[in-house]
Amino acid sequence: MALKLTTAPTAEPVTLAEAKAHLRVDVADDDLLITNLITAARVHAENVCRRAFVTQKWDLYLDSFPKYTYYGVVPGYVPVDQLPSGWLSMRNYAVRFRGGKIDLPFPPLQSVDAVKYTDLSGVVQTLATNLYVVDNISEPGAITPAPDTYWPDTQNRVNAVQISFTAGYGAAAAVPAGIKAWILMRIGALYENREEVLVGQRLVVADLPFVDGLLDPYRIAGYV
Repeated sequence: MALKLTTAPTAEPVTLAEAKAHLRVDVADDDLLITNLITAARVHAENVCRRAFVTQKWDLYLDSFPKYTYYGVVPGYVPVDQLPSGWLSMRNYAVRFRGGKIDLPFPPLQSVDAVKYTDLSGVVQTLATNLYVVDNISEPGAITPAPDTYWPDTQNRVNAVQISFTAGYGAAAAVPAGIKAWILMRIGALYENREEVLVGQRLVVADLPFVDGLLDPYRIAGYV
């Protein structure tokens, strides 16, 4: 699996003016430094949360489409509607209907812009939008084959599948307040401490335990 950022965010969740107000800086001498600190803090927060904040576009590359699985076993292409009806009525039997799903990182997922693949003849094809279903409610978002369809076969090569998608909360104003508060505090720490270590006499360094907790509601536990 490989990921490529194709369109970076056009704005940061925190503006230069907001950061300077938080830092109580009135002059323009450090504007470039503070601007760079905003970006550094945002990237750190996105990595911690495994999210995208302001709208951005990505390409996800896979070596092939996933296969349907039941209990983690690949039994062949057997759609759910062709399974014995008795199996589906048994409460103790669970069919992994979404075994063919592809999780898309960096939620929230806004849209899937294109699904391309290299077919068995080596030709790049664009999968019709009616052949897959986009789930932008779950986090992470995902795509699955449309009902009664399967992912197409691909040539045996690296990066045979390319999924282009748009992620993020939207504009900077849509980013949750807790994330913005964490970014401001991280900017403050970076601005006051511009080296890797602190050197001083009788210096006591104490963490503020609530700070990282600001990001807890927005952390994504994991995705493929």
